[in-house]
Amino acid sequence: MNKFKYLLLVFILIFKGCISERDRSFINVSYSNDLATEDGFDGRLLLMFSKNLKPEPRFQINDSKNTGIIVGIDVENWKPGELIKFNPNLLAYPINKLEDLPDGEYFIQALLHKYDTFKMATGFELKLPMDQGEGQKWNISPKNLYSEPRKIKIQKKTSSVEIVLNSEIPEIEPSKDSKYIKHVKIQSELLSEFWGRPMFLQANVLLPKNFKKTGLKKYPLMIFHGHYPNTFRGFRNKPPDAPMNDSIFNERFGITGYKFIQEREAYDFYNKWLSESFPRFMIIEIQHQNPYYDDSYAVNSANLGPYGDAITYELIPHIEKLFDGIGEGWGRFLYGGSTGGWEALAAQVFYPKEYNGCFAACPDPIDFRAFTIVDIYKDENAYYDEGEFTRNLRPGIRDGIGRIKAYLKDINRREYILGNNSRSGDQWDIWQAVYSPVGENGYPKPIWDKLTGEIDKDVASYWKENYDLRYIMERDWSKIGMDLKGKINIYCGDMDNYYLNNAVVLTEKFLKETKNPYYGGEVDYGNGAEHCWNGDQQNPNHISRLRYNTMYLNKIKKRLKLTAPRNNNLINWD
Repeated sequence: MNKFKYLLLVFILIFKGCISERDRSFINVSYSNDLATEDGFDGRLLLMFSKNLKPEPRFQINDSKNTGIIVGIDVENWKPGELIKFNPNLLAYPINKLEDLPDGEYFIQALLHKYDTFKMATGFELKLPMDQGEGQKWNISPKNLYSEPRKIKIQKKTSSVEIVLNSEIPEIEPSKDSKYIKHVKIQSELLSEFWGRPMFLQANVLLPKNFKKTGLKKYPLMIFHGHYPNTFRGFRNKPPDAPMNDSIFNERFGITGYKFIQEREAYDFYNKWLSESFPRFMIIEIQHQNPYYDDSYAVNSANLGPYGDAITYELIPHIEKLFDGIGEGWGRFLYGGSTGGWEALAAQVFYPKEYNGCFAACPDPIDFRAFTIVDIYKDENAYYDEGEFTRNLRPGIRDGIGRIKAYLKDINRREYILGNNSRSGDQWDIWQAVYSPVGENGYPKPIWDKLTGEIDKDVASYWKENYDLRYIMERDWSKIGMDLKGKINIYCGDMDNYYLNNAVVLTEKFLKETKNPYYGGEVDYGNGAEHCWNGDQQNPNHISRLRYNTMYLNKIKKRLKLTAPRNNNLINWD
């Protein structure tokens, strides 16, 4: 062998070694020609590993100790036949990098979460996942491509795995109207202008007994805020089908037979709704899913657009005209839990004259000095509580007796792997998308670095002035206090799993110090109660969470007696 050939061989061996240790892809993904389009695909390509097949790996990515492993890559104009290479240096969850995946046998699955192109009113062109009628859930979103799970043996130094996306998630059939439940859909002019394409709002409407449109505006409107509802929930016109004593254990509530309880409560509500003496009103659940989350948080946002105005001034008046609603602020009430609790309070605060009371249960953080367990104004880092010689991880989820189940650092890392630029479709990213200004790249400006936790104080100041509900009430009380008097009611368990009670305590302190006028509402706590306690001191959480539509009626009745005009045409409201 001459010197030149020897040096060439050495170079090849060194080069191969570098590839195998640093840049070599040991998993390559493509998609079937049968699924191809002319333009190719944009999106987030996700690769998942699990030790169990049921459920599929795409349903095993979560914040629990039993989560699967996931890694992601952005793709643009991905054409058929093109291999996407997953190399060992890619960041992963819950492990650090793909190279940290232990050798062994796994069930593996890939999924492409497709992105559309939006030409925004902000002047930016963004790539985001359009909801396809599923409520912004990447693992079931129609038109997403995925591979069937398969069992493989991983040996990183020698393995070379080829995966082909060969299936497309089918479309979802829209829910059908029934005698009492109607589905109303409108194109929003405000949102369409913002997003640069037709955008829609929908409401699932529960109509009162014997409803017949007469032109007389006589029905109060109850707005039940919350996560994406495919149809009106908790209303059932027949007795339970589920067995009373099944053996299926509900881990959240520590009971069996929960499906029977849910069906029984839904049937009980149906019977109340049709009883002769029950108050007559409408209830709506709003579908306002968007490219960032399963709902908009019902406020105007620099990144999501004017959802607050669209809901308050486009959707709600349209429904009231269709079904003889009162059509004025004194006849509208807000309630909900968790995200819905924040939305109920936010809508009342930002539109104080348009609604006559809110009942906010276990609301998402309403005071950002307690953004769960982070003070975004004073803390330098969201993930660590740091001292001179210590650096302790901040918890993100606890159980009912305080045991930590997940840390903020890990929860946010999972979201980052699912989608950068606030595109995970999950909790911390939607807070960022709603509350933040538009960043230099057109996407929401991060409140903190997703990987390090370092807080951006300029963004924190923007959050404070625009979405810190306690601060905004305190700042503007002289202007809006009279319009909020008697309308604010907040409930939370003092062992909320996401530490939401911390912000409620701070907000209660302000409310109880209000003067000219005194706020005149209610703040109450469930002793030892977890998420989502909603003010019921008599029943356990697994019961009370099913009774939102009737829980606050006595309080609403008192409110109407104080505020409704004399000739109000209300039925069964005394």
